[in-house]
Amino acid sequence: MTATALRAAAQSDHDILEQLNRDYINAVQHSDVQRFDEILAGDFLCSNPDGSLVDRTAFLKQTAKPVTISDLRAEDVVIRVMDDFALIHARSVFTRPDGSAGAGRYTDVWAKRGGRWLAVSAHVTRL
Repeated sequence: MTATALRAAAQSDHDILEQLNRDYINAVQHSDVQRFDEILAGDFLCSNPDGSLVDRTAFLKQTAKPVTISDLRAEDVVIRVMDDFALIHARSVFTRPDGSAGAGRYTDVWAKRGGRWLAVSAHVTRL
């Protein structure tokens, strides 16, 4: 593969991951279990802000519950593609139920399996 083709492939993967990151944030805000079911790997694990580590099944259960935050969005998104895996680092900002501003950081790990990008791990913190 030529250097130009490699850059084009990496850009394409970057674009796909950028959209998947938007989908992930949107799925959190709207408790969209169906979308998560589509984009999470079977062996997905998530480190929650409370320190718990949950598997895919537990994550889908916790995601099904309506969230109390609003206006969730990602800022300062950095996507690092390394062949068949990628890291997404970002800051999350949101409004708490009392109207105050909330924020955190997350790192998501994505793997390209069978030609599709799937989330294999997430680590979420709250400030």
